This record gives sequence, structure tokens and C-alpha cells, in this order.
Amino acid sequence: MRLLLIEDEARIVQLLTAALAHANFVVDAVSTGVDGRAALAAAPYDAAILDLGLPDGDGLALLLATRASGNQIPVLILTARDAVEDRVRGLDSGADDYLVKPFATTELIARLKALLRRPGGALGTILQAGNVALDTIGRDVTVGLVRIVLPRRESATLELMMRRVGRVVPKTILEEKLYGIDYELESNAVPVHVHHLRRKLQRAGATVEIHTVRGVGYLLEETRS
Repeated sequence: MRLLLIEDEARIVQLLTAALAHANFVVDAVSTGVDGRAALAAAPYDAAILDLGLPDGDGLALLLATRASGNQIPVLILTARDAVEDRVRGLDSGADDYLVKPFATTELIARLKALLRRPGGALGTILQAGNVALDTIGRDVTVGLVRIVLPRRESATLELMMRRVGRVVPKTILEEKLYGIDYELESNAVPVHVHHLRRKLQRAGATVEIHTVRGVGYLLEETRS
């Protein structure tokens, strides 16, 4: 899943980026409301973490503008404002959750996953396609009764395809979800992940196949008997 972190404290950005990457999230970090608004308009993020005390204004203004534009991205406010009135104001402004600093990274990650598991969210619990199952929480992948180990980006690629079984997943979407805005992406990065994933599924006896739709993207569908 790809997250947007809008936070101006460098120490917190460094801490969260590392912790979230370890939890298999791709994180883009910006430090101002202006950059946050531009990022939200430019990429399809699965969730956002929003500080309220931004150097160029109140984060609530950004939140209100985001909701006014029709963007319903899950937003978790992360702030030092701990008064009940502040919490109520944040939630009433459109936040989906509110966490006060100082915080435990484990709790923040758990709250994000809970948001993404809500109906319409980007994170289910168990995905199934043919005889392939993916636990999106534990990141376990099984083919029948056999567990296969996938690197982070191959696992994320499989998840994106399993959420769209029978539909083409554009290569551009895979690039946006798998890599952050600061990553220097090579043109063959996604095809390499797909090649390795396809080979591992075939070797494990998966009853799904990944098809390349040239010039567009990739299609996961159950094997035709």
C-alpha cells in the first residue's frame, strides 16, 4: 500500500518511514500543506498521515480542502494537540482517526491497517484467487497447502493483481503503488517483478496465470481447464 506522510519534523519522518517500510508500506513524505495538496492530486494514495502544525498553515485546512474536493482517502491525524476539543474538531473535519504525539509506531501501524480494512478500504484480510491465498496482514502466501516466500515488492504486486482478478492492472498503477516519488525507477523494474512472481506461482502449481497485456499492464485470471 502507498501512503502519504505530511509531517515537518524530520525525526518523526525518518522514524515513520523506516517503520512503515518494514511493515510493507511505500511512503512518500512531504513537509508542507502546499506539497501535501499537490501530492494528493498527483497520485492515488491508499491513506494519509497528517500533522496539524505545518509550517505553512493548519493541517485541518488541508483536510477540509481534501474532503471538499471529493477525495475520501483515509486520513489519520498525528499531532501533539491532545485536548478533547481538538480531537472532536479533527474528526468532525473529516479525519478517520486521531493519534496524539508521543505515540508508539506499532499502534500507528495497527490503526492504519484497521482503517484500510474498513469496507471500501484498500486492505482486506485474506485474498483468494484460484488456489492462491494471500494474508494481507501476515503477508503469507500459499498455493494450495504450500507456502511460498515472496520479497516485499513481489508480494505487493500479487496483492494488487488479486484485488483486480480478471481485470487489467495498468503498469503505471503498479509503478505508483510499488515505488515512492523519490525513487529512480528503471523501465524494466515492474516486468522483472512480474517475471519472478509468474515463475514462482507456476512452480508451486498455482491455478492462476499472469498475462501480459502489451502496452497496458498485466492480467491475473484463473487457469482455463
